[in-house]
Amino acid sequence: MLVIRILALLALVGIGGALAAWMLTGNPKYRQWAWRFFLAALAILSLLLGLLVFERLFL
Repeated sequence: MLVIRILALLALVGIGGALAAWMLTGNPKYRQWAWRFFLAALAILSLLLGLLVFERLFL
């Protein structure tokens, strides 16, 4: 669970930083980075939660 919290915090910092850079510069590249950070965080979270469910069901 600590790993999930750390990854969530890193994802929030990355997304927030990219959105702040987009708002300051107006460059749409940073908005795309924020979206990619979000999708990557969602994929990693889904994988970790799936592993936790697998562990709970089969072990």
